[in-house]
Amino acid sequence: MDLTLTEHGTNTSLFYRMEIMPGLFGDWSLVREWGQNGRPGQIRIDWFDHEIEAKDARFAIQMAKSKKGYE
Repeated sequence: MDLTLTEHGTNTSLFYRMEIMPGLFGDWSLVREWGQNGRPGQIRIDWFDHEIEAKDARFAIQMAKSKKGYE
């Protein structure tokens, strides 16, 4: 899932990317990457025991980002 935000006052374009991936031992990861478009972003990986937990976390982050103007 890719989200973008354009700050017109500073002419900055930001991205926020999230992907859910299975682990080797039956766990699940939520991989997040964010930063300015055209530049390498920062990456964070959070681990969950169940896929639904990772999906719930992704949804909560998506809602928080949409309140800040990400689309």
